[in-house]
Amino acid sequence: MERGPLIRLSVIVPTYNERESLPALLTRLEAVAQTLALEVVIVDDASPDGTGPLGEELAQAMSMRVAVLHRPARSGLASAAIDGAAVAHGRVLSVMDADLSHPPELLPALAAAVDAGADIAVASRYIPGGGIEDWSRPRRLLSFAATSLARTVLRLPVRDPLSGYFAVRTALLMGHAYFGLGYKLLLELLVRHPAGTVVEIPYRFVDRRRGSSKLTIGEVGAFVVLLFGLRRYQRSARAAVLR
Repeated sequence: MERGPLIRLSVIVPTYNERESLPALLTRLEAVAQTLALEVVIVDDASPDGTGPLGEELAQAMSMRVAVLHRPARSGLASAAIDGAAVAHGRVLSVMDADLSHPPELLPALAAAVDAGADIAVASRYIPGGGIEDWSRPRRLLSFAATSLARTVLRLPVRDPLSGYFAVRTALLMGHAYFGLGYKLLLELLVRHPAGTVVEIPYRFVDRRRGSSKLTIGEVGAFVVLLFGLRRYQRSARAAVLR
């Protein structure tokens, strides 16, 4: 698909039961769109609460372009971002949660970093200026442990490789065979493009005020499968270079 010159940034928003937070998110995105040419692609996984139809309704009242992609079942954020990229028009693509934990106001900085030469711009919780609000100590420890495990196993210099909020050159998501497992697409992008230029921009993660967390035992299992699948990929890629 040819990327349109008028759309600078495509914002992919995977949703599952986000009816309560979606109106506020789109309102804030519309404010950002006053100074940044963007479109929004909502990828809804057949939310039982009617998030998809609500997105269609809200799109009609927006001054920015809003598209809603309906999928028949819950399939995870990573695959939603990949499917959303296939219908997006921007040369830069951002992925963010719909629960207001990711501030839309950071999008101009993420897009500017890619425009300035970065292949991937990461909204990072774990660099100076970043942080997490309203998490319990056990949840903080779990996040820190998972992040440390990913960085160690995959030998990644990025401080927040498990961030769910990032911007990337759309071309990096097109024409590649991604695993698309669970919620950690950024992790796979970093591994599959080791020579890519990465910039981390600090932000403060704010825990969701409405709805329930999407972290389940299934997602933890998907993360473990992805982690070691990517490690095998790294070893295969390294062996191919040495042949």
